[in-house]
Amino acid sequence: MHLRLNPEDPQIMHIDLNSAFATTEQQAHPSLRGRPMGVTNRISTHCCVIACSYEAKALGIKVGMRLSEAKLIYPEFIILETDPPKYSHVYKKLLNIMRSYSPKVEMKSIDEGIIDFNQTREINTRPLEEIGLEIKERIKQEIGCWMRVNIGIGTNRFLAKQAASWHKPDGLDRLDSSNLLKYYKQIELTDLTGIALHYQARLNAMGIFTVLDFFKAEPDFLHRQVFHSIIGEHWYKRLRGYEVDDKPTKLGQVGRQWVLGKSSDDNSYIIPCFHYLCETTAQKLRFNNKSARGVMVALHLQSGEYWVKRKMYKSAFFTNQDVYSKALYLINQRPKNEAIKQMSITCYQLEDSFRNQLGIFEEVNKAHWLTEAVDEINDRFGNFAICSAESLPGKKLVKQKIPFGSTKYFELLLK
Repeated sequence: MHLRLNPEDPQIMHIDLNSAFATTEQQAHPSLRGRPMGVTNRISTHCCVIACSYEAKALGIKVGMRLSEAKLIYPEFIILETDPPKYSHVYKKLLNIMRSYSPKVEMKSIDEGIIDFNQTREINTRPLEEIGLEIKERIKQEIGCWMRVNIGIGTNRFLAKQAASWHKPDGLDRLDSSNLLKYYKQIELTDLTGIALHYQARLNAMGIFTVLDFFKAEPDFLHRQVFHSIIGEHWYKRLRGYEVDDKPTKLGQVGRQWVLGKSSDDNSYIIPCFHYLCETTAQKLRFNNKSARGVMVALHLQSGEYWVKRKMYKSAFFTNQDVYSKALYLINQRPKNEAIKQMSITCYQLEDSFRNQLGIFEEVNKAHWLTEAVDEINDRFGNFAICSAESLPGKKLVKQKIPFGSTKYFELLLK
């Protein structure tokens, strides 16, 4: 395999809202504009900054930093709790703008997505740079004047994302065969999406120290000597602008975790919250049209120990009651009189759901029909309009976090 740079005209556009969650709060609160601020899921003594404004970043405040550390850098740093309705509004507005240009749109996160123009060039005959400028203006008009966006254009998803990261904030760049090698000379290995310190060390060990070294490496060398897998050949193609990332990923597991507001061994506090986590996990299963055969419960204890229990079943399951009863059996085996700091429930060994098939046992069919009826009611009247009485206190205590990474369940959250 010896490929030259992809000579095709770029048809992939990557949209990335700049510091989206912090900027959304600044859009909603004009008094915060131009000030160092950030957001966290729940304000507490040890909470972390999960998103911050460009003004905060300029001072050295970073995502993942504890609030106490941020205050040491800038005592007047402002932090707000996440506000899901605001972010869902921005998400839906951004998605509608993107879909008005192409039917092939994929959101990579709440604030980041891809428009594939490959099937629409007969309709969208304008240069993508012109369309990108129009999208920037529409975002300001339709979402908010304080919202800024980076747009990258490339021959594959990888280069489009690289271009969107080139000149932040508010940039618009294009990477293709005319400027790609010049771009590679300007950046470090860890500037490449997907190359973190671990992969950098692996590349360095094989004599690859720059992006141009990486680019010039033979595909067989990358396959056999560096990555020891087909990943090496994928990188060879990716760096040359050929698409290798437009593939669906297989769902391996679903679950929920929650850090307790206070460490406790009190079942009257723990079990309703755990029940709610189980019901939302079962909901994720059905949202993906999956059933599970395995369930795992993991606990972080006050003592510092990590306790895990799992079990596989012969029959697949997906109802709220099935997930809860199986998980309850596991959590009841936890060490007694040990306070819990964090709990999680995970369903694994997933398979396509058999819900559309009638079973031979009437009781099994009734459970399926009841679950389907409850889901339809909740779809119409709002999530958890109907839920088990025991999980109701848990619903009030377990705050739904905004999924800052994948949007896999964001459509479910918007219900």
